[in-house]
Amino acid sequence: MIAAVIVQARMASTRLPGKVLLPLGDGTVLDQVLMRCQAIREVDRVVCATPDTRDCDTIATTAGAHGVDVFRGSTEDVLARHLGAAKAVDADVILRVTSDCPMIDPDVCTDVLSLVRNGGADFACNNMPPLWPHGLDCEAVTIDWLARAESEATDSYAREHVMPWIRNHADVRKVNLVGPGGNATDQRWTIDEQSDYEFLRAIWPLLPAGPEGWAYRTPLDIVNTHPGLTSINAGKGRLTEWIKSIVGDGL
Repeated sequence: MIAAVIVQARMASTRLPGKVLLPLGDGTVLDQVLMRCQAIREVDRVVCATPDTRDCDTIATTAGAHGVDVFRGSTEDVLARHLGAAKAVDADVILRVTSDCPMIDPDVCTDVLSLVRNGGADFACNNMPPLWPHGLDCEAVTIDWLARAESEATDSYAREHVMPWIRNHADVRKVNLVGPGGNATDQRWTIDEQSDYEFLRAIWPLLPAGPEGWAYRTPLDIVNTHPGLTSINAGKGRLTEWIKSIVGDGL
């Protein structure tokens, strides 16, 4: 069984255009996402799925520099873009990650992927309901169900946001990864607005370099001992963010 991580990325964003190429740490937001995705276990390929438009050429170049596959596809039909990326590497199961999650945890991703690859689920995630910090969101699905969604989903909403048709189909065997409890669900580690970027820039120097700083418990311990950090991008309703974590930001 071939497993592929598909990193969904584009330059356009309603609230923070070009956010995936903003500087963060020793690279960009996209660099951080790709490095972490390459550390997910039991993965055969990592694919950056980006639109085939000129403004996304830098995204493709950045991904290529990391040695990951690049698939160029439709800007609006993101479901077709995902299926195209999966077929390009002959994937049997995919893990979807959006490029606005630079603190994505490879171990959490591994656990979600394993629920499909080894656990018998058709679809697995960690945000239905949200039980993890917002910014660790990921979804795994079999190629058969992804292909069926691409074939049968007709409304533009489902095609733009990839997984709604699968999430809502009664016959899909769905599993949600159990969360760590505590205040994990209160954390906002994504980048959607300028305040999110300011939070990331503030916490990044406090994270250990390399994989030691990638496990979610490390930043969780940091925000618990530096409570002022969470005030930087506080004030977002979790339900609204849960919905966005499901549908993404049109990346």
